Amino acid sequence: MTRVIFYEKPGCKNNTRQKVLLTAAGHEVVAYSLLTEPWTAEKLRSFFGNRPVIEWFNKAAPRIKSGEVNPENISAENALVMMLRDPLLIRRPLIQVGDKREVGFDVEKIDAWIGLKAVDESFKEMSEKLMQQDLQGCANGHNHEHHHGQGGCKNHGQEHQN
Repeated sequence: MTRVIFYEKPGCKNNTRQKVLLTAAGHEVVAYSLLTEPWTAEKLRSFFGNRPVIEWFNKAAPRIKSGEVNPENISAENALVMMLRDPLLIRRPLIQVGDKREVGFDVEKIDAWIGLKAVDESFKEMSEKLMQQDLQGCANGHNHEHHHGQGGCKNHGQEHQN
């Protein structure tokens, strides 16, 4: 069993599915809120590795969807400053196992890294179905106009901004 530090937006349906998949694979998931973690630029930057800055951003963040923030035109330094001020901009989840850190939930990469196969037959079918889903973006698609209640995936940051 691997201990997985998992930074999420509490209530996000895809983050919940990701944690279920990790747990079914026998991993111990220790979840923290991405929104309330006392981030530093250095700690946050460590999750992004060599990825281009545009891949650091949550494409479904309200400020990105509205066009207020355009990740294509932002330097690494400015991206970090913006994310420290508005954690909803951070692509999620942020995952740490030992000293290695990653951003996002690419099923193939995570399976190769720590394994995502169910450890118990009773979880096998559920795990296989989850592994075939898009677990990267909002569980309801990228171009939707719905609003979830407090703590939901697309709560538009009200709990963070207030």
